[in-house]
Amino acid sequence: MAGQVFRVMLRMQIKPGMEGDFERVWQEVGDSVTSHPANLGQWLSRSAEEHGIYYIVSDWANEPLFREFETSDRHLEHRQKLHPYRSGGSMTTMHVVAALSGALGSTP
Repeated sequence: MAGQVFRVMLRMQIKPGMEGDFERVWQEVGDSVTSHPANLGQWLSRSAEEHGIYYIVSDWANEPLFREFETSDRHLEHRQKLHPYRSGGSMTTMHVVAALSGALGSTP
């Protein structure tokens, strides 16, 4: 389907005691992702249930443009800055097929 948002979700396990530094560095290097013309936004969330687990979600205009970014020198440099904090993780990709705004997000 044309115009479908391509979403990437990373689950990152951060080394014990390095959570604060990870959050700081993520904020410092985040513009290397969000300044890409195909990026629609990026969010960092910390699990409320699992200590040291973070989720990074980024939305892209489409999959081919994300894959182009994923193999770029810009992305490699970004990953290298975050890698020292990681002890494990995974990546999931998906196509957003529908979105509903909650009551707080709607306009009167």
